[in-house]
Amino acid sequence: MYIIETGMVAQAVLNKHQQKSDATRRKLLASARRIFARDGFEAARIEDIAAHAGHTRGAFYANFETKESLFLALLEQTVSEHISRLMTRLQCCASDQEKIAAVRSYYLERTCDQQWSMLMLEFKLFAVRHPRIRARLARAHREMRSSAKVEINALLSSAFPDGPQEAKRVSLEAALSGLVLQHAYDPESLPEDQLVATLGQIFDVVTR
Repeated sequence: MYIIETGMVAQAVLNKHQQKSDATRRKLLASARRIFARDGFEAARIEDIAAHAGHTRGAFYANFETKESLFLALLEQTVSEHISRLMTRLQCCASDQEKIAAVRSYYLERTCDQQWSMLMLEFKLFAVRHPRIRARLARAHREMRSSAKVEINALLSSAFPDGPQEAKRVSLEAALSGLVLQHAYDPESLPEDQLVATLGQIFDVVTR
């Protein structure tokens, strides 16, 4: 009986420690997104990210090896959130046409998150400027996209015609990032309504 009770106490302590660790990680991720957006990826300092989250550098390194690994964790979190939201919509669709419309609508809604599009562009520029780690970062990004593709394709089934699906997805992502950047830079040359309309046309052509 004593052994069982001791084991239960140990498990409770372990669970509490895990919950605290998970909470710290979530705070660091939320802080990173804000600091990256404020200072830019390359200029952002680990000290500032940790301090903004209410923690020390020690807490940062207990959860992430480098600033790059932190960004990849942030990317993984964001991809997972997008998958969850999109799959929820797709599960409510009764036909291929409805699935296509749901994906198109979700794609266009992503124009509202200018911050994330800017961060992705900054991170890719950082990777291009540092050839030593570019391949590793690109590979990690591809692996995340691959897992997302498997889950979403299971619901899309035959909604999209056969073809180079990965090339289509990358093209749509590039168009979204580029046009969102242009809108943020000069909204007079590309107003929001025109941004959405143009991306809608691109989606229709690419997925045809």
